[in-house]
Amino acid sequence: MRYIEGEAPEREQLRRLYDDAGWIAYTSDMEGLERALARSLYLLCAYDEENELCGLLRAVGDGETILYIQDILVLRSHRRRGIGRAMVEKLLAAFPKVRQRVLLTDETPEMHGFYESLGFFPSGQVGLTAFYYMGSGE
Repeated sequence: MRYIEGEAPEREQLRRLYDDAGWIAYTSDMEGLERALARSLYLLCAYDEENELCGLLRAVGDGETILYIQDILVLRSHRRRGIGRAMVEKLLAAFPKVRQRVLLTDETPEMHGFYESLGFFPSGQVGLTAFYYMGSGE
């Protein structure tokens, strides 16, 4: 596995990865997705032996007090090989002094198990709550 920081993948590989995850809201506006990647605080891509994009992690934040994992995707065909774990570990190592490391994810046992194995925990366990506003985006 080869990991590359800070370099956006080719558009079609990017589209394939996001479509594989079912995140079609992103791929319906590829220009917007590419701008989002370019403006991210941190971007990490994973490529397999055939140079296929098989994983991507991007984070936003100020890099000092807060780090927000915005996207983490691994192709279905490449899951359970340690790619997601390696990407999260590389992100955390790049920002060791940031105190708040936050993410939102699907409410599934698989997601709980994955993030808890990396030291993340549901915010309610420490008396916090999360609020979510999904405006029109226009």
